[in-house]
Amino acid sequence: MIQDTIAAISTPLGEGGIAIIRVSGEGAVAAADRVFFGKSKLSEVATHTVHYGFIKDPATMERIDEVLVTVMRAPRSFTTEDVVEISCHGGFISVKKVLDLLLEHDVRLAEPGEFTKRAFLNGRIDLSQAEAVIDLIRAKSDRAYSVAMKQSEGSLSKRIKALRHDLVELMAHIEVNIDYPEHDVEEMTNAFIKEKCSNAMVQIDDLLNTAQQGKILREGIVTAIVGKPNVGKSSLLNTLAQDNRAIVTDIPGTTRDVIEEYVNVNGIPLKLLDTAGIRETSDIVEQIGVEKSRSALADADLILLVFNGAESLQVDEFALIEQLKEKQTIIIVNKLDLAQRIELDVLTQHFPPERVVKMSLLEQQGITDLEKAIASIFFSGQVESSDLTYVSNVRHISLLKKAKGSLDEAFSATEAFVPIDMVQIDIRNAWEHLGEIIGDSVGDSLIDQIFSQFCLGK
Repeated sequence: MIQDTIAAISTPLGEGGIAIIRVSGEGAVAAADRVFFGKSKLSEVATHTVHYGFIKDPATMERIDEVLVTVMRAPRSFTTEDVVEISCHGGFISVKKVLDLLLEHDVRLAEPGEFTKRAFLNGRIDLSQAEAVIDLIRAKSDRAYSVAMKQSEGSLSKRIKALRHDLVELMAHIEVNIDYPEHDVEEMTNAFIKEKCSNAMVQIDDLLNTAQQGKILREGIVTAIVGKPNVGKSSLLNTLAQDNRAIVTDIPGTTRDVIEEYVNVNGIPLKLLDTAGIRETSDIVEQIGVEKSRSALADADLILLVFNGAESLQVDEFALIEQLKEKQTIIIVNKLDLAQRIELDVLTQHFPPERVVKMSLLEQQGITDLEKAIASIFFSGQVESSDLTYVSNVRHISLLKKAKGSLDEAFSATEAFVPIDMVQIDIRNAWEHLGEIIGDSVGDSLIDQIFSQFCLGK
């Protein structure tokens, strides 16, 4: 248990209706009592109650702000410690003055993520649930939020704990077989170990199979919109973003830089990159934009290659087709409202027909077809699923792979008739790797690194 008392602003800085300052620790109520003046002393009120009053400087009795104070006594709080939340008027000055007063009374400023870190260290949540808090805050779609919420409730933790329980039972069988061979216990044969390791590896594979979808839901699909100038790239960005994010004109080469925008397409978060039109140009500024476009192509998870359906394919476009035909690419034939001159047979020779989408961005046609094409690539056509236990965290994915690797080594060792006490080392390694996911076997430095990614006040 961490004994000192911490405080931080838990709402975004800036002007707003209210701001919340959170205080947690053994001295939270006493510290708030020194600066809060209301009908009752906070030390005398019941837990989970809200109280009206004023924050005053006890040295001068100057009134700082009119507030509502919520008192939550241990262990029924987020950190399992005494917690006080002061709701004051939103604004830079008022919030800073209240926080500064608290910091004068045996309270220190919290480190980033320290409230959630205390919830973990005090046993209220495990490490995977704590990491899900970041995902909740950063969720870019309803689907990503639902996945993060399930993980914060412990859906991943339950599966990891069940896996570790199975491995503990396996290790117990091995220990009994090693230490008490004279007793009538279940014979610990190589076949038995291989069966248990195989079952565990299948369960780990089930989790790893969700990794791509989980990572997409967590971070979004990096999507580059490319094509020659004036084919409708910026119009596509504006349509998907439902906002005039990019300048649209009839003049080729309007977009000179890469424009980024997060959008939600049918539950799928996309990080859209509207790029400069790729063409040979003598304009130095446009040349820089074209180079940035080529760089965006290399980093993108998905490429939306846009063509003007009212024109025949140009030399530059044939080069793009050759360059992108092996990548995750969706072809968008824009300007369907005009007479079509594009050679569709050339496009379908290089790309599957389901990845060639005809659209009229002017008349808002083809958006649904584009959504289906994206879902078919990354979600096998299905975005919704009743099982929301996705593995999305890179750390979790790495540890699951390590655990599977250790189990595979144990499996191979049994086939080579290695002594079972040696096989147990690999099984224990797998058990420890899984424990790192939920924080049962993890070092202080890693814990500090994880929680340093949190915002101040969370």
